[in-house]
Amino acid sequence: MTLIACSHGTRFQEGRDAIHALIAQVQQLLPETPIAEAFVDVQEPSIDDVVASVDGPAVIVPLLLSAGFHTGIDIARAARTREDVVAAAPLGPHPLLAETLVARLEEAGLRAGDHVVLAAAGSSRPEAAVHVERMRDLLAPLIPNPVTVGYAAGADPRIATAVASARAAGAERVVAASYVLAPGYFANEVAAAGADVVTAPIGPDERIAQVIAERYREGLDAL
Repeated sequence: MTLIACSHGTRFQEGRDAIHALIAQVQQLLPETPIAEAFVDVQEPSIDDVVASVDGPAVIVPLLLSAGFHTGIDIARAARTREDVVAAAPLGPHPLLAETLVARLEEAGLRAGDHVVLAAAGSSRPEAAVHVERMRDLLAPLIPNPVTVGYAAGADPRIATAVASARAAGAERVVAASYVLAPGYFANEVAAAGADVVTAPIGPDERIAQVIAERYREGLDAL
């Protein structure tokens, strides 16, 4: 049973390397499982081509943190072309992602007086914002800091607005928690939004690899 690891795709080599490293971590967790890489944009092979060419049943695991256009349209369409292919849920929200965010915040030197902005890529589809808000609810109890949400695109408030609002409310520092999987366009948008501190993207990380393996097993149960 093939795991099709479907990511967005990026022109940034650092981002491509991060996704490859994450898939390698998944392969260690699922050593007997064939893994095929696919993309919804920018890179090849496309998800449609991979689904058409894979031998036997497969589970598409979106290497995407929230539901959105690519999960609801591109990946869902590809999965419908075959009866023996199913699409799993996106990676988030998930407690292990919240733990990874905490680790990145600690690595960035989070302080007691900081205000954290959970900085997501964003989508015009409302279910994406619901998923990000749920991630905020998972993250907030794990740290003593206030946590609000900002988006790079597609939804409001934008990250820069969320940063400015936190600063106006009296935050000693504003920390943007990069809720993106790998370096690339959206990570750069987070970095440019004016926060005092910006965390590294959450991937690659063994906890995220565990989430991918979990989504794969959920997909197997649905076949």
